Amino acid sequence: MTARDALLAVAGLLAPDTPQVAAHAAAAHDDPEAFVREHAERLDERGIDEPFELLPWTALVDALTDHGLLAEIDWKEAPDEITAGLRALRSAPAADEVWAELAHSELPTDEFLDAAGNRLRDTGTVLAVLDIESDCYPLVLLPSTRADDLVSLAAAAGFTAEVC
Repeated sequence: MTARDALLAVAGLLAPDTPQVAAHAAAAHDDPEAFVREHAERLDERGIDEPFELLPWTALVDALTDHGLLAEIDWKEAPDEITAGLRALRSAPAADEVWAELAHSELPTDEFLDAAGNRLRDTGTVLAVLDIESDCYPLVLLPSTRADDLVSLAAAAGFTAEVC
């Protein structure tokens, strides 16, 4: 499997009904210079003004965000804000008791993500971070049966996904 194929497989895994996500990531992979020109304004918000190795992964993160499948949170975000972002995702389980418990915790972000990951597993869902080497956490939710697939496909594409 090529890195491009693995990238597209991650997009398909996280956005199975939204082919625009894979197309966006593929465009960044296939012609990074053109992608940076075409998306200069959005990339400028991230401080990106030229192609770099994480561009396709960053494009995937942005596309998932645009389609309600990723919540990007700051490293020092409050638990109620993190919970609200995750709960709003199209992939979020309807587990009101889990969300209520999480929203009222007072844990630092990294500990909160571990606790959230543990609680969400009980619903058959895993919480994962798509690492873009930034001070934020791009968070996705997916069926727990697909967690290993996400991690291995991300690695095959040359990027990092970690399950919380």
